[in-house]
Amino acid sequence: MIEIRFHGRGGQGSVIASKILAKAFFMEGKYVSAFPYYGVERRGAPVTAFTRVDEKPIRAKYQIYEPDYVIVLDPSLLTAVDVLHGLKRNGWILVNTAKKPVELRSTLNFPHIATVDATTIALKHHLGSQAAPIVNTAILGAFSKLSEMVKIETVMDAIRQMAPVKQEENAQAAKDAYESVIVGGD
Repeated sequence: MIEIRFHGRGGQGSVIASKILAKAFFMEGKYVSAFPYYGVERRGAPVTAFTRVDEKPIRAKYQIYEPDYVIVLDPSLLTAVDVLHGLKRNGWILVNTAKKPVELRSTLNFPHIATVDATTIALKHHLGSQAAPIVNTAILGAFSKLSEMVKIETVMDAIRQMAPVKQEENAQAAKDAYESVIVGGD
């Protein structure tokens, strides 16, 4: 089973991202589970969401404590929340930032880092507002490239089916992020 944990802030679309990713995996014949964890339920507060994917039925109904992937929609959470908590040694962290993975290495002290400037991509496609861009669909495109577990075309189709507005713009944001994610290694 592959476990993915999303970290974002209320209003950024972390929960919807986890559900869209689950839908994409489901469309490719996998078993999935997606669910949120809310702390303080208000816009801007930290939000965690989870996605599980497997080749066989998933019976686990609890939070993800040892993820294979961590996806961070808001880079300010890198210092506000322990986003690396429980991340497997061979796991990956994907961060929405204009920085390169090597620039985050000293902050995160973790070898497997990928970055994508999902904020700029979201703004380019007019997703959200200038003050509060919605980066969730862009980050899914980057995850598709990083993980190589789900096709970008499938992610784009899932976005078109599930995005509440601007389906084509959201799908294109995912494609742009797929093409611009920077994957750092060991």
